[in-house]
Amino acid sequence: MSVHSPQQHSQPAHALPTGLTLLAIRQPDGGETLAVHLGDTILDLRAANRLLDRAAPLAIEDMLRDGTAPAVAALVEEARRDPRARDAFLSADGIRYGRLFTRPGKILCVGLNYRRHAREVGMPVPKKPVLFSKFNNALSAHGDSIALPPDDISRKIDYETELLVVIGKAARSVSEAEAGGHIAGYCVANDLSARDLQLESGGQWLIGKTLDGFAPIGPWFVSADLVGDPNALSVETRVNGEVRQSSTTADFIFNVQQIVAYISRHWTLEPGDIIFTGTPEGVIAGMPKEKQVWLKPGDVVESRIDRLGTLRVTLS
Repeated sequence: MSVHSPQQHSQPAHALPTGLTLLAIRQPDGGETLAVHLGDTILDLRAANRLLDRAAPLAIEDMLRDGTAPAVAALVEEARRDPRARDAFLSADGIRYGRLFTRPGKILCVGLNYRRHAREVGMPVPKKPVLFSKFNNALSAHGDSIALPPDDISRKIDYETELLVVIGKAARSVSEAEAGGHIAGYCVANDLSARDLQLESGGQWLIGKTLDGFAPIGPWFVSADLVGDPNALSVETRVNGEVRQSSTTADFIFNVQQIVAYISRHWTLEPGDIIFTGTPEGVIAGMPKEKQVWLKPGDVVESRIDRLGTLRVTLS
């Protein structure tokens, strides 16, 4: 029997997802697969494909690059109607989250993008977005335990809760007005940072920002239509239950559309590329030195953004 994808003849190339909240789940065999969050239940797309003889994408990068979000939406509706798919629905309690992204083409990051954060670290407000990058080795998942480096590598580990922009349609030299049409959705991210590597000994932003596991993302990917205005979302960080960051993306220096437009003038943004948009005030590096207590093994860091959920990681 041939395997086919729902609506395979009608879906447009690089269709942006709508009405979807997605996650990655870890399978018993150790693999990771895409799933759809449906409130109290989760639809395991790998299981649904098998039970209904379909071929919906099993990774966000594939869905975005191939424009197959409509196949995911169609599979959800079919699974709800077809009793054969009953075993593809899982309880949201007790699932193990996987990495939402494992092989994005580009991981781009914006530094110093909140006005009050620039003030707290004593830096001038930039006239253009300050860009750097991370590597794929830094990607990790909601619920992960992230190993801190040995003390001889770094002793100054900091959190940075950030809104993550996910590109869904190729963008080259787009205007600010056009930028939103190239965004697939958003996630919560934590730009974990080794401040001594990043800022001391001449400053090594790349090595200070891209240690293994230092880019947790999750718990969900939420399509842009469900989020609304990305420039008016509350942002919060808690460490062991204590609020450390509490702000809003309204404090952006460069808003989401400006960031996407600016980057697209220098690089072509491709579906599946992701952009960290900066962190608000409240980081450890911005505190007076006598109050700086850097992250340590056992700390639980929770990053929350309106409409996107709470990303939680434990340091080890």
